[in-house]
Amino acid sequence: MKELTALPNIGKKIAANLIEIGVHNKQDLQKMGSLKAWQRIRHNYPNKDICICALYALEGALQGLRWHELPPPLKALLQEKAKTIYK
Repeated sequence: MKELTALPNIGKKIAANLIEIGVHNKQDLQKMGSLKAWQRIRHNYPNKDICICALYALEGALQGLRWHELPPPLKALLQEKAKTIYK
């Protein structure tokens, strides 16, 4: 869990969610990608509000940025991809 919580935006709760889906470090997250990881976490917790900010947090972890520092065009792209999954 320490490897995950060392990444930006990843606290203990998101780290635990990531471990449940088979992501144990940044390399695992890179292989899976932020969108697929977010989708799998949402699938595991359908009754919880796993919002778009969680997707931004995962992408920010990959980019080495706090989620609110992601460029607006990238946030818009992630949001569009998320909408195609959850219409």
